[in-house]
Amino acid sequence: MNKKAKGSNAERDLIHKFNENAWVAIRSAGSGSQQYPAPDILAGNNLRRLAIECKAVNDIHKYFSEKEIDELVFFANKFGAEAWVAVRFDRMDWFFLNIEDLQKKDKSYHVDIKIAKNKGLSFEEVIGK
Repeated sequence: MNKKAKGSNAERDLIHKFNENAWVAIRSAGSGSQQYPAPDILAGNNLRRLAIECKAVNDIHKYFSEKEIDELVFFANKFGAEAWVAVRFDRMDWFFLNIEDLQKKDKSYHVDIKIAKNKGLSFEEVIGK
């Protein structure tokens, strides 16, 4: 499976999880390739709105460009949403991280399995279950 298909399938998986737990969620198809900042997923209920950048990786770490994170934060602030990064390492569940939990390195942000396990929240914790 190519990287784009893997990412799209991961995003769809997360959409289903939100919708099956009394939240609503939509995918922003092509979010990384359009002119305007847009998260991969918007999710919410009557109390909270989340703007989420999603990544499914088959490695022990993931890097995000500074631009990617800056655009997520910009969108979330304008939309009145919380900015989150959701990462799913192969054969593991989703980890949700605040931007402050990512490691800043030069012009990128970094998360690895250790950081995700120590600082990340599970899907259930994010939705308050």
